[in-house]
Amino acid sequence: MTFPTDLKYTKDHEWIRVEGEEAVVGITDFAQRELGDIVFIDINTIGDEVAQNDVFGTVEAVKTVSDLFMPVTGTVLSVNEQIDNSPELVNQDPYGAGWLVRIKLNDPADVEGLLSATDYEAQVAG
Repeated sequence: MTFPTDLKYTKDHEWIRVEGEEAVVGITDFAQRELGDIVFIDINTIGDEVAQNDVFGTVEAVKTVSDLFMPVTGTVLSVNEQIDNSPELVNQDPYGAGWLVRIKLNDPADVEGLLSATDYEAQVAG
């Protein structure tokens, strides 16, 4: 399992990569392994401001359907169109081609309250 150090993580297994006033959000390698084969992703919050820890979509796997939680408050700018046709990208490359949404951050400082790679790795190991 990988835990890129340039990302921040949530206890609910989402990651965020800040790029200026915007950020990219996805689910972690741990999450996609726990879910199993992902077959569908439903995100209908484009243009919406979503508060930190609120649901911004769902991911459906062979085993279950799980909510996706926003790591920080922000406005959903776009959804990764590649995952519409190939949701398995989330299983294959959760930190790269399998990202989920791009958001505009309300307050970039909110990211500092999230878990570091070391802290997240310790959480999922325990």
